[in-house]
Amino acid sequence: MRLWRDPFKRRWILWLTMGIAFLLVNANRLSTAVLAEDLMAAFDTTGAQLGTLHAFFFWVYAAMQIPTGVLADRVGPRRTAATGAAVMSVGTLGFAAANTYLVAVVARGLIGLGGSVIFVCILRFCASWFRADEFATLNGLTFTLSGLGGVFATTPLAVVVGRVGWRAAIGSLGVVGFVVAVAVFALVRDTPEKAGFEPIEGVPEQVTLTNARLRSSLEDVLRDPLVWVVALMLFCSSGVNLTLFGLWGVPYVVQTYDVSVTTASTITLLGGIGIMTGPPTIGWLSDRLERRMELMVTGGGCFVACLGLIAVVGKPPLPVVGLVFLLAGFLLGAFLLGYAVVKDRHPSSASGISTGTVNAGAFVGAAILPTAMGWALDAYWTGTLVGGVRVYTPLGYRIAFGIATAAGAIAFGCTIWLYRHERATRSSADATDATADGLGGE
Repeated sequence: MRLWRDPFKRRWILWLTMGIAFLLVNANRLSTAVLAEDLMAAFDTTGAQLGTLHAFFFWVYAAMQIPTGVLADRVGPRRTAATGAAVMSVGTLGFAAANTYLVAVVARGLIGLGGSVIFVCILRFCASWFRADEFATLNGLTFTLSGLGGVFATTPLAVVVGRVGWRAAIGSLGVVGFVVAVAVFALVRDTPEKAGFEPIEGVPEQVTLTNARLRSSLEDVLRDPLVWVVALMLFCSSGVNLTLFGLWGVPYVVQTYDVSVTTASTITLLGGIGIMTGPPTIGWLSDRLERRMELMVTGGGCFVACLGLIAVVGKPPLPVVGLVFLLAGFLLGAFLLGYAVVKDRHPSSASGISTGTVNAGAFVGAAILPTAMGWALDAYWTGTLVGGVRVYTPLGYRIAFGIATAAGAIAFGCTIWLYRHERATRSSADATDATADGLGGE
């Protein structure tokens, strides 16, 4: 009970409770990579149709990000996240029971609807319980839990599916989700004050926004060009990673290297390990060094180089593919600093709106890129089927990775813009200070 009575320890328990819900979100959204062949056979889909089935989660998820920010700021993260976890679980059970493609698409959308609120609610919770100089670290640790969910969606899920079938495996995620939804509602409190504590030193005071303040805050966020640049950066970087590790990474390895789904999922598991380790490491460095832009530019350049290697070579040695996936996951942490950049520019009381807006960009990318890569694969398909599953050509996969590389290059360009913008802003501020000092001296 001593943990429960100490606000500095209790906040970690509450964060972890919400983080487990986010772990389930990532397990659900990335599970289609391992299930790709099962889903193509069960619903008789093309690559583009499978990409759309996978992407429908992200279309709904993206559309909900600004409303989620409003809900997190107005209703509070506890009730919003608990409701979202319950809705996600209903969708998961529906997906497991789907007997037609249309039902599966609708269920996948319901999973996205419920899951869409969790991440922004965690960020809103952190803004109320943690200092600003802890935020990037917490953001990274949250993605560590997300990465753990992604790891589960690789080899462990493949093993479970091999033993009990994909429907039972996915249905079990729905059952666990209901338990987590109850835990979030029962344990989490929106602020230290609502948990019976005094405000934590260094944490900005959080106020419930009126309708007028909500509207004003939303207008300020949407008029900020930096927000749109960060949203585009996340559209490309997060969209690529969610597409590779959530859908096409496993089929690429299976069909290019002629290995089992379990073996291929072990390769994509390295991407999950990268996501578990990269964001918290880079976030911690950013908070300690007080340098965000330099880390973003460096990480962005390396990210593009990794993806470009597969696009150019097509079939590098399998260990190289594993290394590329690991680095792509790790370096995503550089782009995720964009959340902290945007949060720092807008009032903490509107942090749900600002982070939700840029988060929408990430999931629009995750909705568009799977279908775009699926179209590329279908365009170069030669008609080969194995067990009702389309077998794609090496050229098709090279084109698909070329699309991923191009998206990564755009994200890298955004980091350069952000870096130059910060430099220009600092120079302008220094010039203003110098002018003020000079006038004071006269």
